[in-house]
Amino acid sequence: MKHKPMWTIAAGGVLLLTVAACALPAGRGKYESPDYQVEAADGAFEVRDYPTMTVVSTSMTTDDDRRNSAFMKLFRYISGQNEKDQKISMTTPVFSTRQSDTASMSFVVPAEVAKAGAPAANDESVTISERKGGRFAVYRYSGRWTDELNRAATEKLAAWIAEQGLRPIGEPETANYDPPYTPPPFRRNEVLVRIAK
Repeated sequence: MKHKPMWTIAAGGVLLLTVAACALPAGRGKYESPDYQVEAADGAFEVRDYPTMTVVSTSMTTDDDRRNSAFMKLFRYISGQNEKDQKISMTTPVFSTRQSDTASMSFVVPAEVAKAGAPAANDESVTISERKGGRFAVYRYSGRWTDELNRAATEKLAAWIAEQGLRPIGEPETANYDPPYTPPPFRRNEVLVRIAK
């Protein structure tokens, strides 16, 4: 019995992952995302201008269980646990920020819901606020949502910002665009930092 060459097995695996990713019914393409303007692009790096947007947020600590808990609090809010019992569409990306041992997670409120007035949450730890628009330096990468990958991406973005002579005026944020069942090679993850215009 002949064994298949390793390259054919690898190629088959890549093809299978590609087909699986294309077949996913709820990929990022079905969700509303902020309409930003790209001012400059350099491979995986971009400078973008974002509009002001309404977000629903909750605080969290940095371990995985608390991140999952924060996500579920926000998910319950858009599922109808708010003062209007209103179901709200999921959007992308999910923003996360971190300062020392505390962090926060935010969903972007759909534009039409924000325009009409986003309902207050039933859970007092979930808040509605405006995320101020502005200019951001961004680094895009794929893979799992891990602290290690995020640290490496943050370092790459900081180095690029320094090379370009840009001036950061905020703390790094992460932006994740895909459902958790998306194969890691096809996930869109970003690190972004607000910069001076």
